[in-house]
Amino acid sequence: MRVDSCGTEKIGQWEMLPDTCLLHIFKYLSDDERSKAALVCHHWHNIMRMPCLWRCRSFHFSGHRSLKQSEYIAAEGYAENLGVFLESLEVTVCPPRSMVMAQRLHSTICALLNALVRVKAPLKSLSILRLELDRSSWDRGLRNVVVDKLIYFLLRSASRLNNICLNGMRIGTQLGLELISAIIQNQRSLSPLCGLSLDLRGFFSNSVPNHLNLNIPHMLQQLQGLTHLGLSYSCLSDELLLALSQSNRARRYKYGRGNILQRFSLFCTQNEPHQQVVQGYSWATLVSSCPDLKVILTIEQVIDSQQLVRILLPEIPLMVYNMTAFYSPDENWNAKPLLRNMLPCYRHSLQSLTLDLSNRRKSLDNELLELVNVCECLIDLRIWAFLDVRTVGRLLHMRLTKKMSLNKIRVRIYTMPENTEEQEYQLKEVLSPFCYPPELQFLAVICPFI
Repeated sequence: MRVDSCGTEKIGQWEMLPDTCLLHIFKYLSDDERSKAALVCHHWHNIMRMPCLWRCRSFHFSGHRSLKQSEYIAAEGYAENLGVFLESLEVTVCPPRSMVMAQRLHSTICALLNALVRVKAPLKSLSILRLELDRSSWDRGLRNVVVDKLIYFLLRSASRLNNICLNGMRIGTQLGLELISAIIQNQRSLSPLCGLSLDLRGFFSNSVPNHLNLNIPHMLQQLQGLTHLGLSYSCLSDELLLALSQSNRARRYKYGRGNILQRFSLFCTQNEPHQQVVQGYSWATLVSSCPDLKVILTIEQVIDSQQLVRILLPEIPLMVYNMTAFYSPDENWNAKPLLRNMLPCYRHSLQSLTLDLSNRRKSLDNELLELVNVCECLIDLRIWAFLDVRTVGRLLHMRLTKKMSLNKIRVRIYTMPENTEEQEYQLKEVLSPFCYPPELQFLAVICPFI
């Protein structure tokens, strides 16, 4: 910065930039960098106080002792000074390993929520991720206070939330139901036409069979503006699907198709109990009440074919399927029944497919190609597997010669470390004849399997 003979501040070419450009640049600065930039001149100071720079904020709280306490204090300070502008807040927690760190997290989260209530923050989106309150480091007192403070925020704040994510909270059923009740009361202050996105994947603890608790369907049925719902598969039951169907029929009759459930995300992992058997009729009933419903299913770790048959019912309007399967080569389970018999049932609806398969001893090349060939709506394909390098060429040839909507392809070919260089050369030879159209996003790499 320089000052001319008349005492006017000059900052060179930067002063020629319009405010719109400055705002765009300032959005990429950290809080410390913004504080320093605000000292450059009066104009920049005024720009830095514009609400659009402070509407979205994310904090990451570690559960390790090495974290500086100033990072916790900064969260409360941000809420006190700039919370009046805040519309979207995301808090990600690395679960605490000790009671000392749990106490620090408890104090920080409570102070943050109190400050947001005091300044009447106009939040529309709130995400609190991976609290994992069922860990032993959270004693019962701390756990209850954190949940009570979140309930207090939902009931007393000026926020009118249309997006709530409590992914990985892992609390007991009773506390979880009390928190959902507070969400319902918060929603009653909104117009019924305002849609609600609610992510409760990993919300309840896995230690109890949540699908047997009839209070969960009863509570979720009362969320009148629910358009996007995320749940752990362990919560799924016929009663839940029928309750959602009944609620959606009532809302569809009163408000039209724009205010009913549109996206249903389910997360399934080996650590969750899967004893429940959900009937295809229940899915069909829900689909009839929500004609535009799309289901996103994510499965992690080993799930045998019998479990998958119970989960992947043909009545499900499956749009996205993500699967990560870590299993020993000595195990009997393999992905061929999934690729040959189960996923082809969704050839008219499946748009995105991600498969990470450590199929070291079982070839899946032909099954994968046939699956891609029959899926009429597939747009995004991501495959991590042991594959023949020539399979990538066959996949590209299929995409370029057949009328397909598949425009995103990511292939990671697993190989043993000693074969990496040879496989990379072969892949380069296979891909060299192809010319990609501009709309196709394609990537294929060789990855050593460790």
